[in-house]
Amino acid sequence: MDRDRLESSLGRRFARLATNAVVRRPRVWRLFRGPLRRQFDRLASQWDEIIQPDHLAAFERALEQVDPPPRRALDLGTGTGMAALAVARRFPGAEVVGVDLAGSMIDAARRKTDRVRFEVGDASALRFEDGAFDLVTHANMIPFFDELARVVGPGGYVVFGFSGGSETPIYVDPGRLRGELERRGFTHFAELEVGRGTAFLARKTERG
Repeated sequence: MDRDRLESSLGRRFARLATNAVVRRPRVWRLFRGPLRRQFDRLASQWDEIIQPDHLAAFERALEQVDPPPRRALDLGTGTGMAALAVARRFPGAEVVGVDLAGSMIDAARRKTDRVRFEVGDASALRFEDGAFDLVTHANMIPFFDELARVVGPGGYVVFGFSGGSETPIYVDPGRLRGELERRGFTHFAELEVGRGTAFLARKTERG
C-alpha cells in the first residue's frame, strides 16, 4: 500500500472512531476536535476531486420532503460547501449558512459562491440563537444532538446524508438518530436510500 492510500485508510478509520465515540459521549469531542480539524484542513485542496459525483443523491432526495420551504437553513460540517449549495438550489428564497471547523474547507467554499454565507465554527457550540433555523443539514457530519435541537425552531427539519450508506466513515445508524431526536422533540421520521447513499429526515414538533 502506498503512502497516500495508507493515509486515506487511516483517516477513514479515525473518522469512524471519532464518530462512534462522540455520538456515545459528546464530552470526548475535545479530544478529537483538533486532529479532525487538521485532517480536513489537509484534505481541503483535493476534497472536490475525492468525492463521488452522486455523493449527495440521497441527501437531495430528503430535501424534497422539506415542506414548507425554510426561510433560514444551516449546513453543519459544510466542507467545501457542496451540501450547502444543494440546499440553496433547492430553496432559492432561503438564507443559507454553512459552518465547518476547518478553515481551509471554508476558504474553498467561499471561492465557489457568495450565495451562501460560510463561517468557521464548531457544531458543538454554535453562535446562533435558539430556534434560529427552519432546516439544519448534515452531510457526512458528526451530529451534536443537544446543540442541533437548540437551533432548530418549532416545526423545523433536520436532514442527515451519508454518501456511502453504512460504509461512510462518518456514519450514524438511523435507529440511533431516531432515538436521540425523539428525546429532543422530533417526529415525522423518514429514511431514504438512493444508490450507495442513505439519508434520514425528521421534523421538530410545532410546540418546540
